[in-house]
Amino acid sequence: METKISPGAGFRNAKLFTPVKLGRLALKHRIIMAPLTRLRTDMPGNIPNDMMAAYYSQRATNGGLIISEATVVSSNGHGYFGAPGIHTDEQTEGWKKITSAVHKKGGKIFSQLWHVGRQSHVDLQPDSGLPVGPSEVYHENFALTPEGWVPVSQNRALTIPEIHAIIEDFRKGAERAMNAGFDGVEIHAANSYLLDQFLQDISNKRTDQYGGSIENRARFLLEVTEAVASVWGGNRVGVRVTPSGTWGGMGDSNPVALFGHVAEQLNQFGLAYLHVVDPRILNNIEKEEGYMAPVAAGQIGRIFKGPILAAGGFTREDAENTLQKGDADAVVFGRFFIANPDLVERFKYGYELNAYDRETFYGGDERGYTDYPFYQPEVYV
Repeated sequence: METKISPGAGFRNAKLFTPVKLGRLALKHRIIMAPLTRLRTDMPGNIPNDMMAAYYSQRATNGGLIISEATVVSSNGHGYFGAPGIHTDEQTEGWKKITSAVHKKGGKIFSQLWHVGRQSHVDLQPDSGLPVGPSEVYHENFALTPEGWVPVSQNRALTIPEIHAIIEDFRKGAERAMNAGFDGVEIHAANSYLLDQFLQDISNKRTDQYGGSIENRARFLLEVTEAVASVWGGNRVGVRVTPSGTWGGMGDSNPVALFGHVAEQLNQFGLAYLHVVDPRILNNIEKEEGYMAPVAAGQIGRIFKGPILAAGGFTREDAENTLQKGDADAVVFGRFFIANPDLVERFKYGYELNAYDRETFYGGDERGYTDYPFYQPEVYV
């Protein structure tokens, strides 16, 4: 894999490289590594391994923050073969290798706590049971099984006792994350997964206290946040949302009102941040220039009183403009971090970026994972 690096205009005085405080975290720069599903655990068991520790260590920076790949909190929360969990002792021990590797580089790392909900297949479920969700609503999507990508199985609706059990799984996952050495946790309430499925009325058709009104549909997320904050304290907890996301058959009849309510209610927890994804990327294709998300990070930031993280296909220049406008406090990068373990340095000094290899994003071995080259100054000698 070749790298094309050429000297460029330095960016070291940009706001991207100024300190920022996210709850109890004091960071030296505002470039955050996104939660990136890579599907390289040891199987069976979904156990984080040494290869993953090397990958995270490569991308850790002194005073920087990594948000881990989505990590499953419940045995029925899996939807992708090879994704890590944090609901067994073996998984927790595996994560200790990764947090230790990041800390040795002076970095910080949050665990992203996850349940896929209906986005699954019977082959990934305990005893081949049906995937679970807020309601039995058909949708077209795919899950990754040992046999490859297959259409998701039709889900069943969760009972109220089962909802309460999953809230407890999130709390236990938060405890395990603390035992594993993480610096905090992010609740994954985005991208068409379980918490997002409860929020949006295209997927939530319930008529009990967890469905119907905006207040009821937000109840599950707020109860999960309360449970997780009881372990960490709110100032070491983040929440990720996709107010304008449509992937996974998602949508809401009034996203402005829904996510405005969510942002306002999350204020009560004193969170480290609210992580808002602006869908600047649609099905891996950049939206046309001038596209504006229906509910963007800047809008949410006028309601949420804590720090805002913005994500969604940003370039270095886009990120700086967003920070300068005050629409976010830090910016989250995904694909660029995949291909550039030294992304922060490349941004700072204006060096050309490695191109990413989409074919190696999900699953596999070291190729496209730990073999991307660092900047080599001798290129210019």
